[in-house]
Amino acid sequence: MDLTLSAEQQQQLLAFLALLNKWNRAYNLTAVREPRQMVPRQLLDSLTLLPYLTADRILDVGAGGGLPGIPLAIACPERQFTLLDSNSKKTRFLTQCKLELGLANVEVIHGRAEDCEPEQPFLQITSRAFTALANLVTWCGQLLADDGQFLAMKGQFPDDEVSSLPAGWQLAEHHPLDYPGRDGERHLLVVRRVSASQDSTTGG
Repeated sequence: MDLTLSAEQQQQLLAFLALLNKWNRAYNLTAVREPRQMVPRQLLDSLTLLPYLTADRILDVGAGGGLPGIPLAIACPERQFTLLDSNSKKTRFLTQCKLELGLANVEVIHGRAEDCEPEQPFLQITSRAFTALANLVTWCGQLLADDGQFLAMKGQFPDDEVSSLPAGWQLAEHHPLDYPGRDGERHLLVVRRVSASQDSTTGG
């Protein structure tokens, strides 16, 4: 994957997996329970987003068990990550990860996306196995800067979700994601607002 990670970052990633495995027994944070499967299906899968991160502040919605937010925060200490989830058990776990792993660049928020009021909108919002694209843009659109983008991680390419995007939103890019040990298809969908110039050219 051509990743450059220090020994300390690699240890943090493995420590995160150990925490995830430990808390998973009580909190049901992830369906993957075999530790050897956790490395490709959780760590490496999350880290496939690294080439697409451009913003200094990134929101991870439906952060759940911290994927992809925690691995990305470990790999990018220079960026700030806000992890948002409405499930209090999951945000307790995320807060514990922040403390135990010493992640000063992580903020954890317990709440619904619709009720979140950040000081300024985000240029990038990530999601992994969170919800359909139409829900994503409807629930979280107010959190995204006008020229921002959603980075939605999906399995098989979701043609039906793309065709169901509400007016004003479009699939700007999509990228197949690959990593060692990948099992099945993985795709990144980049969703943006339709620009005013595009509106005018289409008669909108």
